[in-house]
Amino acid sequence: MSAVRHGPTLSALAAGTATGALSANDAVTGALDRLDETEPHISAWVRVDRDGALRAAGQLDSAPAKGPLHGIPFGVKDIIDVGGLPTECGSPLRRGRTAAADAPLVARLRQLGAVPLGKTVTTEFAYFAPGPTRNPHDFAHTPGGSSSGSAAAVAAGVVPLALGSQTAGSLTRPAAYCGVAGFVAPAGGSLDTTGFVGLSPSLDTVGLLTPTVTDLRLAHRALTGGHGPADPPEPPARPRIAVWQGTELAEVSADMRTALHRTAEQAAARGAELVDIDWAARTPGLAEAHATVMAYEAARALADEAATPDRLSAPLNQLLADGRIIPETAYRHARSVAERGRAELLTLLTEVDAVLGPAAPGAAPRGLAATGSPVLSRPWQLLGLPVVTVPGHRDGRCMPLGLQLVGHPDRLEELFTLGHAVEQSARDAAPARSAGDPAP
Repeated sequence: MSAVRHGPTLSALAAGTATGALSANDAVTGALDRLDETEPHISAWVRVDRDGALRAAGQLDSAPAKGPLHGIPFGVKDIIDVGGLPTECGSPLRRGRTAAADAPLVARLRQLGAVPLGKTVTTEFAYFAPGPTRNPHDFAHTPGGSSSGSAAAVAAGVVPLALGSQTAGSLTRPAAYCGVAGFVAPAGGSLDTTGFVGLSPSLDTVGLLTPTVTDLRLAHRALTGGHGPADPPEPPARPRIAVWQGTELAEVSADMRTALHRTAEQAAARGAELVDIDWAARTPGLAEAHATVMAYEAARALADEAATPDRLSAPLNQLLADGRIIPETAYRHARSVAERGRAELLTLLTEVDAVLGPAAPGAAPRGLAATGSPVLSRPWQLLGLPVVTVPGHRDGRCMPLGLQLVGHPDRLEELFTLGHAVEQSARDAAPARSAGDPAP
C-alpha cells in the first residue's frame, strides 16, 4: 500500500497564500485533513497541535501577511523545541518534558508566517532505535532515520515543509528513502541548532525537508533573509561535477549505480564536465573519523541519560559505551582528520561545482526494525559541508532512490540550482507508470 500523494509544493502553497487565493485556515485545515487520512498508515506524528495550529491560522487570516511563508503548515522533529509542546526525543526519559520557548529556527518560521502543525517522530535521541513510522511508498519499508516522521509527513503530502537534523545520515537518508528533497545546512552557517537536543555538538546540523529542490531554496532563502531574484539562476553552462560512486564505503545497489550513471551521462550530454577523483584514498578515513567523533561526543552529551541504561535502547547504549572508552588522543586525532579533510575538500570545491553521489546504498530496506545505513553521509557530515538530497529516481519496485550533491558552504545558490537541474533531469527521464503502480 502507498500513502504518497502529489500535494501542493511549498512554492505553490506559498504563492496561493501570498495572493489570497488560499487562506491560512484553508492551508492548515487541508494539512490536518490529510494527516487524519494518512496517519493511521504511516505514524509520522507524535503530537499534533490541532487547536494551536487552527488558532494561529485564524490570527494570520485576520492580519496582513507576515512573510513569504504566510500560512504554511510545517512539521518539527521531536528533538526541536516548540514552546508549550513536549520535546520527548523518542525516549521515555524525556516523556512529558515541555519546552518553555521555541527553538530560534521555529521562532523564525513563525515570524515568516508559518504554522507548526506538531511534532514528528524521531529515532531515540536521533540515533538508530526506530520509532513507529512507516515509509509512505510501501508500509513494509523503513522511512529511514532519524528524521523519520518529518520525511514521511512531507512524502505523504501532509506538510510541504518539515524540520529535521543530521548528525550522521539523519536527514539525507530519510529524504532519499521517502523520495523528497532534503537540505543539510553547513556547519557554522546561519541556521544553528539552538533549541535542539543534541547528540554530537561538532556534528549536529539543521535539516530541511520539502517536496522539491526548488522548495528547499525557497525555505532557505526565507529563513536566511536571502536577497536577489526570487527565481533560481540558470545553472552554469558547463558545470564541473566530481562523480562519487560510494562503493568504497558500501555495497551500492545496481539500481542506485544505474541512477547515478544515467544522471552523470545526462549531465555530460548537457555540457557538464565530469571529474574523476580517487575517492577510495579519501572517504574511508573520513567515515572512520566521523564514527569516532560521534561516539566520543555522544557519550559526554548524554552522560546523564547513560546513568539509566535499562531505559535506553540497545543501539544507543552501545554507542555511549563505545564513546566512553575512546581515548581523548583518538578523539583529537579524528578531529585533526576532519580539519585536514575539510581544507582539502574546500579546495576541491573551488575547482568543481559539486560532488554527485548516491545518498544511500539503495532504496529503503524492507522492515521497520532498523533505519538503514548512514555510511554514505558520514564523510560529508564530518566535514560540515552542505548537502542537497535530490529525488526523482526509482528502483525496479518503484521505490525512491535519492542522489546527493555536496557543495561549497559559500555557494549555496549554485548548489540549489544544480540540484534543481538534476531533479528535473531525473523526473523527465522517469518511465511512464501504469495505473496500478504506486504514485510517486
